[in-house]
Amino acid sequence: MAVIGRPRGFDRGAALEAAMFLFWRKGFAATSMNDLCDAMGVRSPSLYAAFGSKEALYLEAVEHYVRTQGPPVWDKLAEGPTARVGVETLLVAAAETLPKSRATPAGCMAMLAAVGDEWPAAIARVVKKVRLEMLGMLRTRLENAVAKGELPASTDIDGLSRFYLSVFQGMAIQARDGTTQAELRAVATAAMAAWPGDGQR
Repeated sequence: MAVIGRPRGFDRGAALEAAMFLFWRKGFAATSMNDLCDAMGVRSPSLYAAFGSKEALYLEAVEHYVRTQGPPVWDKLAEGPTARVGVETLLVAAAETLPKSRATPAGCMAMLAAVGDEWPAAIARVVKKVRLEMLGMLRTRLENAVAKGELPASTDIDGLSRFYLSVFQGMAIQARDGTTQAELRAVATAAMAAWPGDGQR
């Protein structure tokens, strides 16, 4: 049975993608329902019928962001013969993708979301989980590096993981402020100079 109020030919996936880009660019609070309807090409009844509410739509948009925008950057962490190469490749990919382009807004939607108390609690919980998953990915790669002898057994895995996640978070914020790819690559280079050991592993 068709949902009342949904226009013929409604493309839910395309509408969700449009909402994701709008939320990514403007944030949750600054995005109005009228903005969403215009961007998604739907009327308000269709939006509510398909997604339930603005908050539910944002949560689905974040999930869509993680599925579609996250892998091209975060999959880089698993690449390379060593953890050092993996982390560096991740940060270089971030430097290339975080600045604003013709196709995407600046920054990382997951990193820039819910950093203040004004955000709905449900959204704050979800984006915190996403960020913790990123931290977990870094921690796993570094733990494997210790197990393989790439890093000393005395390495502070938690501290090092949080350091490189903090670098990524900072790069996302700087990208939103207009920092260029070249400037962010310099940040990545400086961060890799802090790698335990001689910095050339």
